[in-house]
Amino acid sequence: MTTAPNKHSRPELAPWQYEIGGVVLGTGTYVPVGNVEGLGSPATRPQDADNANSDGTTPGRDFYGPRSLRFEAGIKTPGDPVKAADILARLERALDTPDARTSPDGRHVLRGRWPGHATRRMYGRLRRMEATSSANAVHGWIPLDIEFVGLDDPRWYHDELSTLTLGLDQAAQKDRADRTVDEAMDRPAACRWPPESEHHPADERPGWVTNHGDVPTHPSLRVYGPVTNPRIWNTATRRVLELGLSLREGEWVEMETRPGTCWALRNGTVNVANDLSPASRLDLFTLPPGRSEIAWSANDPSGTARLEVAWRSAYTTL
Repeated sequence: MTTAPNKHSRPELAPWQYEIGGVVLGTGTYVPVGNVEGLGSPATRPQDADNANSDGTTPGRDFYGPRSLRFEAGIKTPGDPVKAADILARLERALDTPDARTSPDGRHVLRGRWPGHATRRMYGRLRRMEATSSANAVHGWIPLDIEFVGLDDPRWYHDELSTLTLGLDQAAQKDRADRTVDEAMDRPAACRWPPESEHHPADERPGWVTNHGDVPTHPSLRVYGPVTNPRIWNTATRRVLELGLSLREGEWVEMETRPGTCWALRNGTVNVANDLSPASRLDLFTLPPGRSEIAWSANDPSGTARLEVAWRSAYTTL
C-alpha cells in the first residue's frame, strides 16, 4: 500500500487536533473544527438472507463497510486573507496527491488525537475538501466541508511504528528441530508448539510483540537471505506463513498482510505468492491484542539470515 508522500516529518498533535496532508486542524490552529461526524462504528454491510418459504430473514455475517468522517471546519486567519488562501491551497494539494488518489493501492493518512490517548491514524481516501463559501475570504475566513473515508480495515492505528528483528538463533533452530520430530511422529498440530516455549525465560525471549490496542493488527514481514524455506508463526494464534523458496545473500522477501493489500514480493518486484503453502493465509496472519510471540525457522548455513516484523497497534476508536 502506498500513501501520500510527505517530505517533512509529520507534526506533533495536541488533544482535539487532526492532521491531513501536513495541515493541522482543530483546537489552537488556524483551522478550528466545529463538528466531526462518523467517529462511531463504521457502516455495516449485513449479509442477511430472506427466508424463501416463510416470513422473516436469516441473519448472516455483519461486515464493516467504509468509515466516513465528515469535518465541519473553517480556515480562520483574521485580517490575513493571503494566509487563508495558502492553507486552502495546501489542503487542495493533499486531496490531489496522485500517488494516493489515482493508484488502486494509494491511500491518504488521517491522524488525530483525543485526550488521554497518543496520536492515532487511519488509512483511506480524502474524498471531499470544499470551501463552502468565499463571501468572507477577504477577511481571512473560509468555511470548509471535509470528508475522509477509511477503507480496507477501517481501524485506528498507533501513529508510531513498532519493529522487531529476529535472527536464526539456537532457540529458533531448536524450534525447527522439535517441529520436525513432531511431524515425523504425526503429532496433532495443537500439540506441536506450546504457547509458552521452554527455550528462554519470559524476560529474555527475543520474539515478544505487543499490540497495545483492542483489536488484532496486521504486520508487515521481511525475510533477508541467505535462507531456504523460511517458516514464520505466531505462538498465540497458531497462524503460519511458509515460503518454499531460496534467497541468496542480499535478497529478501516482503509480505504485507493488511486487508486489500496482501502480497508477497521478492526484492520488491517479483510476485512469490505462489510459493506460499496452502496453510499460509496472509489475510489471517495477525497480532492479537496484548502480547504474543513471533518465531521462525529456516535453513541458513551462514547464520546471518534475519526476519524483520513491523506493526502498529490497532484500536476501534480514536
